[in-house]
Amino acid sequence: MTALTKRGFVKLVATAGIVAGVSLAPVAPAVAADKITVGALRFTSHAPSFIAFERGYFADEGLEVTFEYFQAAQPMAVAIASGDVDFGVTAISGGLINLAEKGAVKVVGGALQEEAGIDGQIILVSKAAHDAGVTSPAGLKGKSFGITQTGSSFHYIAHKIADKEGFDRSEITLRPLQKVGAVIGALKTGQIDAWAIVPHIAKPLAAGPEIEAIGMVADYIPDYQVTTVFTSTANTVDKPDLVKRFLAAFSRGADDFNAALVDNTAGEAEAEAMLKLLHKYVYNDRPFEKAAPSIRNGAMRVNKNAKLNMTSIADQLAWFQSEKLVPASVSIEMLVDSSFVETD
Repeated sequence: MTALTKRGFVKLVATAGIVAGVSLAPVAPAVAADKITVGALRFTSHAPSFIAFERGYFADEGLEVTFEYFQAAQPMAVAIASGDVDFGVTAISGGLINLAEKGAVKVVGGALQEEAGIDGQIILVSKAAHDAGVTSPAGLKGKSFGITQTGSSFHYIAHKIADKEGFDRSEITLRPLQKVGAVIGALKTGQIDAWAIVPHIAKPLAAGPEIEAIGMVADYIPDYQVTTVFTSTANTVDKPDLVKRFLAAFSRGADDFNAALVDNTAGEAEAEAMLKLLHKYVYNDRPFEKAAPSIRNGAMRVNKNAKLNMTSIADQLAWFQSEKLVPASVSIEMLVDSSFVETD
């Protein structure tokens, strides 16, 4: 062994001390992400959630997200109330309002909204109905209209059409078919006369031989707040920071979506990247080349910063009450916690 000089010994001890100091220094534990389940439908209208997941916006907010997929709005509201799902993004339904009246759920933000100048939900009829003279929504008097469930957004739309066209709501026959796929099948085969749905579904259907487009929902319900963000009342009370973080990530996803496919300000390369991202979730059973036009056609405005149109929400609540689908005692304060986002 080579003998150490005094200077070398001191240097060795000092170095060892530094190493020991580094190795023994306390290490801050990593903060575990909050695990949440987000309810979704495989629609372009749910794009902000998918984008926030794929681009790491949820992760940036300390959220570990799992998606649970639904076929209609009301079952999602039940899942929120039961705690199986933490956040949902879909239309206001009678089920959601009744759960809000019981103190189980709250609307905390806005999502999809009808906007003048941007293609929105389209009113469709079967080829048989069209050939029989139903060439405009005025012709829906005495006809059947497909809905998922009583108290769904489709139910609301059908009655708003009747109101504006001046015939009694009872003169449009509602056919609850539970799932969107079942409504599509019934419309294609002429088992129902009419339906209304978001453009990424409506436009391809209208381009086929079995279905015709006869009008726009926006002409009957201007500035309609089509979908909202909602969560459990427990989250709004006990975990308000969780709600804020979810809305922040969701809003970043909405900004990307609007820029790429609604306002078309992000350039074609970003639009193509956005279509490929969304294809993982929407029409993922089709080749990208066939799915992309439908996804692009389905681009409706998602409100910036999850802004909530309270005028539209109030109108929807009033309709539900007029149809005795929810108690007259339900107030908008029971339904909405407006403390998280801007409202109008």
